[in-house]
Amino acid sequence: MRLWVSGYRSYELGVFKLDDPKIEVLKYYLRKIFMQNADLGLEWIISGGQLGIEQWALEEAVSFTQEYVGIKTALMYPYTEFSKNWQEDKQIHLAQLEQQVDFCASVSKRPYSSPVQLKNYQQFMLEHTDKAVLIYDQELPGKPKFDYEAIKRYQQAHAYELEVIDMYQLQDEAEQYLEQKNDR
Repeated sequence: MRLWVSGYRSYELGVFKLDDPKIEVLKYYLRKIFMQNADLGLEWIISGGQLGIEQWALEEAVSFTQEYVGIKTALMYPYTEFSKNWQEDKQIHLAQLEQQVDFCASVSKRPYSSPVQLKNYQQFMLEHTDKAVLIYDQELPGKPKFDYEAIKRYQQAHAYELEVIDMYQLQDEAEQYLEQKNDR
């Protein structure tokens, strides 16, 4: 099974620092999702390079695959020079992540020129994965809305599994995480 993980950007979750405790909780929950899917035949964890859920998912996936040998990680960009306009520290962080994953490539071989590249990226991800995990709440629309809608359209003609994690589930996981942390 090839798993596509996506969701909110860091700013949409109010996360602006690398040491924000929300990241720790999100990674805890992502690891649980990876473990559940490992039992179902998970072979690849695939995500994009967006700041937020995508990068955190890949960071946690890299750590996870050290324990679960045989599962691979892939970082897929919609287009080349993806982080060109980002602050230097964020570009460096992403370049380091590129070095840690098993595979890295761009769907489009050109720098950004059109929203069509983003649609092509979604189509590529849908055609090259078997399931998506999307951290997205319909009550709090943001950038993941576009992936959610693309997946829903794709599901009309294809057997494709979607797991949506909303804010209520994240809150429950945060409480479990804190209980677990306090019990140590």
